[in-house]
Amino acid sequence: MRQRAATLTEQLMDAIRNRIATRVLGPGDRLPSVRAFAETMSASPSTVVEAYDRLAAEGVIRARRGSGFYVTGANIPPLSVGEMGPRRERAIDPFWVSRQSLDADATMEKPGCGWLPADWMPGAALRRGLRAIARADTSLLSDYGSTRGSLALRRLLLGWFADEGIDADPEQLLLTGSGTQAIDLVCRYLLHPGDTVLVDDPGYFNFQALLRAHRVELVGVPYTSTGPDIAAFEAALTSHRPRLYITNSALHNPTGATISPQTAHRLLSVAALHDLTIVEDEIFADFEPSPSPRLAVLDGFDRVIRIGSFSKTLSAAARCGYIAGRADWIEGLVDLQVATSFGGPSPLATALIADVLAGGSYRKHMAELRSRLARERDRTAEELAHLGIIPWIMPRGGFYLWCRLPGELDSAEVARHCMDEGVVLAPGNVFSVSQSAASFLRFNVAQTAGERTYAAIHAAISVLQKRAEAEI
Repeated sequence: MRQRAATLTEQLMDAIRNRIATRVLGPGDRLPSVRAFAETMSASPSTVVEAYDRLAAEGVIRARRGSGFYVTGANIPPLSVGEMGPRRERAIDPFWVSRQSLDADATMEKPGCGWLPADWMPGAALRRGLRAIARADTSLLSDYGSTRGSLALRRLLLGWFADEGIDADPEQLLLTGSGTQAIDLVCRYLLHPGDTVLVDDPGYFNFQALLRAHRVELVGVPYTSTGPDIAAFEAALTSHRPRLYITNSALHNPTGATISPQTAHRLLSVAALHDLTIVEDEIFADFEPSPSPRLAVLDGFDRVIRIGSFSKTLSAAARCGYIAGRADWIEGLVDLQVATSFGGPSPLATALIADVLAGGSYRKHMAELRSRLARERDRTAEELAHLGIIPWIMPRGGFYLWCRLPGELDSAEVARHCMDEGVVLAPGNVFSVSQSAASFLRFNVAQTAGERTYAAIHAAISVLQKRAEAEI
């Protein structure tokens, strides 16, 4: 049976229900006025009145004489983060792309994933650390973590900060369960629903997913080969008055670009004028052959919050992140972590990471990784070039290549074809707030050696090119 098309009144009702379901509107919030909602939805005021009256009859909203309509709090469905923000097709939805990589079995190839293969990680050093933990006091194996996390690991990190020129003390550093939890805590601490946050465009897609859960507005700033476009950045500050800017500044995800000294200085100057707080994720910093400008180094934790973790360099199984920033903010974040996690990260994870970092093998491990990745970047770029896929830039480090497809091909279409062949890709628009990266794919060079990957991409491109020719 053919499904009946929804009337305009029903469409307006669904629009309000969606705002409530995604927490844009919460219990007690006032709905847009009849006139304002009519203009927004290109409907007549009488149609809006009918929609509001029917929602009121259902108990979803209620009218207050002379004041308007308000959300009642009744029949509100559970929060669905996947439904928040603009609806995207599956191939470029951050949650779906993450799920495909995380849930892929051993038969799948994952050039679109965001981590190194297991045999690239320091397995011997991790096993030595685990044996040392097994001989430790029983309390390490059974107790909760302290509120700020392992002092031994914090001291190691503070020593690294000092080598960079950052003068910080233990009260300015908090260990967390992961890098993602570090960002989540900062967002919980500083943001309110409806606030605006700037992100790079393209930028790390899980930033977008996490920020959706915090019910904030995202504004993308075009990212160039030397960092964010400063003119666009300043325009966004003026027009949107954002609360935060979240970025990578070492080796940018997904582009692999590195911020220049000039861009870093201008960015901090503009941020100071607009009282903007910057969250700098430096998870890829140790992959650099030499240090690039760091906003936290230039700023001294005045308006920059540094976050990081060890999941890309050591182990995603023993997760631990950190937050470094103003002492008074760290104090508040400690309480927030206690409230949401009852203590700091796992003592087992922090003890293992501290053991590996202090043992002297970490620097050798990273030096070997950088050399191996340099070879893989060159090899992958050469193989992709045979398919007409060209890197936007050649990064100075890391394991990502941000590549443009030939012609006007849509990377989401390529990704769908490759998924059918057991190959997980990361299409460009999953990283783009403005959906302006349809012709790009992000490749993990450490995961792109399989012949099946190149065969699947070649077949997808051939199918799509033939289809395009047939439509001319």
